[in-house]
Amino acid sequence: MLADYLPLLLLVAVSVLFVGLSLLVSARLGPHRPNPTKRAAYESGIIPEQELTGMRFPVQFYLVAMLFIIFDVEAVFLHPWAVVVRDLGWYGLGVMGVFVALLFESYFYILRSGGLEWE
Repeated sequence: MLADYLPLLLLVAVSVLFVGLSLLVSARLGPHRPNPTKRAAYESGIIPEQELTGMRFPVQFYLVAMLFIIFDVEAVFLHPWAVVVRDLGWYGLGVMGVFVALLFESYFYILRSGGLEWE
């Protein structure tokens, strides 16, 4: 019984060993020449101005990103349903109708509460 898990254990051990050795070799052999240009903040291809370097990202940026992920994941659930909609019948249509209604309700709530306003 335990012998059935031996290949999996061996794979995990080899993977951990490979990651550890890769990190060790890159730390030992890699160049270490830091300079101010390499240490400067770099975000999305925009080089920040000197006076903005100490400022933090606005929370609104992260809220919009999270909302995108939530609605994107919910949209992913629509595709499998669309594939088997004929097999599910009226029950499947009703359940997906409730799902879509909740999706739109949450979207309108976010619009009303100002979650998508960027100021």
